[in-house]
Amino acid sequence: MAMLGPRVWFSVRQGLSRGLSRNVGGWASGEGRKVDIAGIYPAVTTPFTATAEVDYGKLEENLHKLGNIPFRGFLVQGSNGEFPYLTSSERLEVVSRARQAIPKDKLLLAGSGCESTQTTVEMTVSMAQVGADAALVVTPSYYRGQMSSAALIHHYTKVADLSPIPVVLYSVPANTGLDLPVDTAVLLSQHPNIIGIKDSGGDVTRIGLMVHKTRRQDFQVLAGSAGFLLASYAVGAVGGVCALANVLGAQVCQLERLCLTGQWEDAQKLQLRLIEPNTAISTCSSSIC
Repeated sequence: MAMLGPRVWFSVRQGLSRGLSRNVGGWASGEGRKVDIAGIYPAVTTPFTATAEVDYGKLEENLHKLGNIPFRGFLVQGSNGEFPYLTSSERLEVVSRARQAIPKDKLLLAGSGCESTQTTVEMTVSMAQVGADAALVVTPSYYRGQMSSAALIHHYTKVADLSPIPVVLYSVPANTGLDLPVDTAVLLSQHPNIIGIKDSGGDVTRIGLMVHKTRRQDFQVLAGSAGFLLASYAVGAVGGVCALANVLGAQVCQLERLCLTGQWEDAQKLQLRLIEPNTAISTCSSSIC
């Protein structure tokens, strides 16, 4: 899968900037509300061969196994998918293979974030072309000292303006060293093609504040880990993107059901049982083991 060339990129800028996102972006066709992303998503890993090539066969095998669990969908090319280590063509091929492997009624979220705005738009458009339903866009962070609220608002607004699929903000300070400011997320929530955020920082007060401040917007907050999933549901999050769901998917989905049905005592017991394995998974993921 090739990235967009300069001429195609010029066409994208000229054509999409005239309002394509208002027609097909975050809004479900023919409906008056945005795409519903509520639910549990495993943060899918990217398997590699012994020679450091992407093992697409193993990827498909893993997705087929996960397809039997009642997830809302799947995330590929998030932090757990090690996207910084893949070429552009590998990133697109992973999305394409995932779309073919997962059930048609499941959403496919794809991490399309890059360091520059232009490259992020290009990657997002390309991922949409190969089957992504929504784009998860991580904060640019190499020049984190320059990533003011104004810079982040400009970046995300331009990406959302030009994206043919809905955009989900992604804040993961453990990897980027940058927390997307709450007030910046609140302002961005007003964009018609920005439908939510995956917050992996683990600050439940911050998650609750975002839920509260965006309550008048059609904006959805996803917890970025199973370690604080119950607490996130308690303050109004609508789901979670969880690395732990790759290995304990049924249990993470059970925790979701307990929270949604108000069975908080049972939910607390299950959450406590999941903390230790989640910590082991998270430590492994952050050290790329």
